[in-house]
Formats: sequence, structure tokens, C-alpha cells
Amino acid sequence: MTNLELLKPVTVGAWSLRTRIAMAPMTRSFADDKAGTVGADVAAYYQRRAKDGVGLIITEGITPSPRGKGTFGVPGLYMKEQADSWRKVTDAVHAEGGTIIAQLWHVGRLTHPDLTGGYPPQAPSAIPAEGLVHRLHKPFAMPEAMTTEDIREVVLQYELAARHAVEAGFDGVEIHGAHGYLVDQFASDATNHRTDRYGGGRTGRLLFMKEILAAVGEVIGMDRLSLRFSELKDDQPAFQWQEPEAELDAFIAMFHEVGLRILHPSTNKFDEAVSGSLTLHEMVRQRWNGAIIGVGGLTADMADCAIRAGVIDLAAFGKPLLANPDFVQRLRSGEPSVPYNKELHLTDLI
Repeated sequence: MTNLELLKPVTVGAWSLRTRIAMAPMTRSFADDKAGTVGADVAAYYQRRAKDGVGLIITEGITPSPRGKGTFGVPGLYMKEQADSWRKVTDAVHAEGGTIIAQLWHVGRLTHPDLTGGYPPQAPSAIPAEGLVHRLHKPFAMPEAMTTEDIREVVLQYELAARHAVEAGFDGVEIHGAHGYLVDQFASDATNHRTDRYGGGRTGRLLFMKEILAAVGEVIGMDRLSLRFSELKDDQPAFQWQEPEAELDAFIAMFHEVGLRILHPSTNKFDEAVSGSLTLHEMVRQRWNGAIIGVGGLTADMADCAIRAGVIDLAAFGKPLLANPDFVQRLRSGEPSVPYNKELHLTDLI
């Protein structure tokens, strides 16, 4: 299988990558729960994937704020001590010739004061989510509608986290703007009922995302910045865009305005049609000539076909890389991958 386009080097933005394989961001909850720092075990975990030949490693979600924490053991980048702990990780990845970027993840309303130091969740509007907090197993708490001062503070928190990412040696940053978390909560009319400039129509609802992208891009460089976005909502499994084309048009127009160059459209099923016969990634490609990271239950063959067709530039794999630290070498040799086992691979940091 060595003729796979997936296994060939590529340049995306400022990154010269050894393969077109990306490691998808996956919450592992192995950080120190109180300090938000990571240790040698986390460094070894990412180093193994770099040694295997993964082109781009996207970390698990890292919170830019204590109030952005959505479960136990989530790492942070809002304090210097946390940045210092990540330096061991980036050094280990770079020692293997790898590239690693930090995904910044604020869960917004999808949390509870037990996780945020007693503070209520933050959200664009005071609309509670339905369901239970991951691993805490308590109902999501009533969120606090953010003031414009709160919004400015969170944008500055993202900017500071990006500065810490630079200090920690990361090669870039990804903003988690998908799956019903804070940035996506602002973008959706299901969770954003504001009447100020951060609400109303699509342009207003996307302003928070735009300001974060501009602030982080100024620190890290737009050629080192990725955005994950989607229609998926972790707390609303049945949610769908009512007007997919209009939603994407608004997103893409804003991305062009702010100068973004790398997109990570997220879906659970890469080959599932979103509008007519077109998949999410095909719809994005129609509107976007920058880089696209594909994700969503991809197989190597599916990914390779999408790359050859020009739909995506990189392919992100999650569970296969949890189960197979040697995933890339298995593709090169033609050796079958080990199937993902939730009980085994979700709890072990291998």
C-alpha cells in the first residue's frame, strides 16, 4: 500500500508534513486534574505517533480558561506552568521529526460548577443544555449569558493561550469551533438568542468566532491556524442545519474575511450527504481553495480517494490511532490494523 497518496509528504500552510495523515483530537483526561499540567506519559503517547510517521498531530482539547473545562483531567494553556509541561511533549514530538498543534477547547455551557471552580458555565444565552456532563454524570448547569466584557475576556484568554502555545513549542493552534461547544454555541441560532452585535443573523452569530480567529491568528500566524467547525452538536444528536448551503456560505465568507487558510470540517460520517448528493467536505471544497482536513470514520482507502479527488488535503484518524500507535507503518507494510476496543483503548495512554 506504499502507493497511497496518504503516505506521501505534503506542505500545508507553514507545515512540511511527512504524510497526509493527521491525528484527530481525542480527549484522554490524563492531565493533572487540579493543575491542568501534563506529564511524561502524555509526552510518550504523542511521541509514539510522531515516531510512527503521523504527519500532523492535533492534541486533545486544551482549555484556554478554567471555566472552559468540561470533564476531569483536561489540560490547560492558561498558565505558564501548563505551557512548561507541554514543552516536554513538543520536544518529544520534534525529536521524532513530527509536527504538533494545540487544539484550544472551551466547552461553554456543557459543564458544571463542580468542574469550573464553582463558577456557572458561560454561554451566549442563558439556555441550559439537556443531558449529563461527561464523566461527572450530573445535569448540565444553567449557563450564565456572557456580557460583552465577558466576551472580550474570553477572546483575550484565547490570545494568551496561543502565546503559551508558542512558548510551549507547538507548531500551530487549532480552534475547536464545533460540536456545540462555546464558539459553536455563538454560531448557532439554537443556542444564541442574543439581540446585540454577537447575535441576530449569521454574521452576528459568527462574530465571536471571527474575533477569536483574528486574535489567535495574530499570535500564531494564519498559516499555522486551523479551525474545526461542523453542524454536529454533542448535546443535540438530532440537530441539523436547516439551510446547509446558506450556513456554509456565511462561514466561508467570514473565513475569507479573517484570512483563515486551514479548515477542519467535522462530521461523524465522512461519506454521508449533507445537501443533495454532496458531503460536508465536498460542499466546503466547492467554496474553499485553502487546505481541508478530512475526518469522520475514514478508512485509508476512503481518505486516499478523497485526496486524489482534491476534496481534502489531510485525513484525520482517531480511533485507529488509539488502537494502533504503529498505524502508519501498518499502512506502509499492508499489515491489518488492530480493531478499536473501547474498554481497552479508551482508558490506556499507549
